[in-house]
Amino acid sequence: MNLFWIFCALLIVVALMFVVLPLWRQSGKNEDILRDMSNLEISRDQLAELDADLRNGLLTQEFYDQAKRELQARMLGEVKSTDQAVAPRSNNRTLAIVLAVLLPLFTVPLYLHLGSPDASQSLKDQVVAGSDGTVNSEQSVKALEGEVKKHPENPNAWYMLAQAYIKQQRYAEGADAYAELVKIVPDEAQVWANYADVYAMAHGKTLLSKEVAEMLSKALSLNENNISALALSGSAGMESKDYAVAITNWQKLLNQLQPDSPDAQRFVRDIQEARDLLAAQPGGKKKLADLDKTLAKLAPVDAPDQGAGQPDAAAALAGKVSLSPALAGKVSPTDTVFILARAAQGPKMPLAVFRKQVKDLPLDFTLDDSMAMRPDLKLSGFPQVVVVARVSKSGTPMPQPGDLEGVTAAVKPGSKGLNVVIDSVVK
Repeated sequence: MNLFWIFCALLIVVALMFVVLPLWRQSGKNEDILRDMSNLEISRDQLAELDADLRNGLLTQEFYDQAKRELQARMLGEVKSTDQAVAPRSNNRTLAIVLAVLLPLFTVPLYLHLGSPDASQSLKDQVVAGSDGTVNSEQSVKALEGEVKKHPENPNAWYMLAQAYIKQQRYAEGADAYAELVKIVPDEAQVWANYADVYAMAHGKTLLSKEVAEMLSKALSLNENNISALALSGSAGMESKDYAVAITNWQKLLNQLQPDSPDAQRFVRDIQEARDLLAAQPGGKKKLADLDKTLAKLAPVDAPDQGAGQPDAAAALAGKVSLSPALAGKVSPTDTVFILARAAQGPKMPLAVFRKQVKDLPLDFTLDDSMAMRPDLKLSGFPQVVVVARVSKSGTPMPQPGDLEGVTAAVKPGSKGLNVVIDSVVK
């Protein structure tokens, strides 16, 4: 950034040379013109005196002619250009000085107001940002930290901050952020599962601590079929060599996956490994037989028709986002635009989100389950949602004062032809 400003300063100097120097030089010419004009006036006065003396008989005709020739010769020598001698008086040097002061004085504030002084950093933020809209540049993390200080009750801000810490492998700070998040949304199974995961990463990468076990138990008490909690509980069973626990949790998870999906195939292999290890233990075969009887009683959970990880096309939202002409002067082309959907009633975390830039507006959008930020929060899982389009000055999805925003009324998933106009300023 320092190199950028040095380059700008050099450009201003070059601009001043093109503007100020010609005015300064022209001012020197004007001084010569003024001097010539003065000499010309004096010579004209002297000529008038000669004419008066001739009329009054004070000079002979011969002496008058000789004096007139000498005066004309002197006029030609002193006045450089009779054409220039009629030029008006100029204040070019004063103008040159004024421009030399005002050009730099107004150029920098004008650029800061209309330009994009943070464009290089914004580009960096876009490179390090995930497709789900999360960001992990240091500048974005600072913005998120500032947001949670100003609005500590905002669960979305805490979630985004935790994810940013995790992307930077700052697991202890990520765990602290989730500790605050579960205070605000204590009934979200996925939040507790995520908390358990990052807490384990921050404490020796083990799932065997009492704290992790309590978090996973809390998650499963809220939602016994939460995929993340089941996966982690199964891994904890493998880590403690309690293979029956691993098999039970992973089988519950497997019942929710499409049989031919990559995730299902992976858990089939993991379950088989756990079964082999259990069978190898003393009395393991009997334990395995008893476990199979228990598992046979488990009611299978219906898998989504589209298969694991596939978007529900019927729930996709589609429409157009545009910027109100009245707000066009408040944005720059590289400002970030977030288009997201959230539940009309329920959690405020986005159900689907993607990012563009102001220069892309107006644009057609589609939001579907593939853009979900969390596996248990998808468009297809809520009866009514709203679509939000926001121009973010900070580059983060959370609303900040000064951001520009447009919001639809509550609509059903699958609605098409939506029109989102960014027409208000976030207070």
